[in-house]
Amino acid sequence: MVYKFRVILDAEEDIFRDIAILEDDTLEDLHNAIFNAFGFDGMEVASFYTCDETWNQEDEIPLFDTGDVPGEQRTMGDYPLSSILDKENTKIIYVYDFINMWTFLVELAAIEDQIAGAPYPETLFSHGEMPDEAIEKNFEADMHDDIYGEFEDDLDEDDLDMFEDDDSFEDYGFEENWN
Repeated sequence: MVYKFRVILDAEEDIFRDIAILEDDTLEDLHNAIFNAFGFDGMEVASFYTCDETWNQEDEIPLFDTGDVPGEQRTMGDYPLSSILDKENTKIIYVYDFINMWTFLVELAAIEDQIAGAPYPETLFSHGEMPDEAIEKNFEADMHDDIYGEFEDDLDEDDLDMFEDDDSFEDYGFEENWN
């Protein structure tokens, strides 16, 4: 069978490629097809990420084994496409070049019979020109407008001066406890 993917660059404008690839090919083969379809040189590190139906990132599948014990971590070459993607699980995220963070939404659009003699993988359709730079990603947690968030009490160092000459606080002999 042939998997047909729509690979969409996460960008302001519509930029995507439709790629056909055999279901028994690996994620590494899909990685190669994607960077070729978008005109990258393939010299950068990349990873796929499994995700849910709303594109929430889950598990990383790296190009290279980056684990502490060599051979312990599974890589793109260890996963045939059919082991990760099917009619129910159609989405995966692809990140190329961790400096620039080129991010792609990869969706399985169709599963069809293989055409005899057709070259796979193949770029079926190309729409949009690649920008010079990836859009900047913001990996910050949502916070209030200030660094203290909801815990701001509107007090500063000057406010604490009001306790300096106040003898109403009982001395518990704290210094004595350090001897």
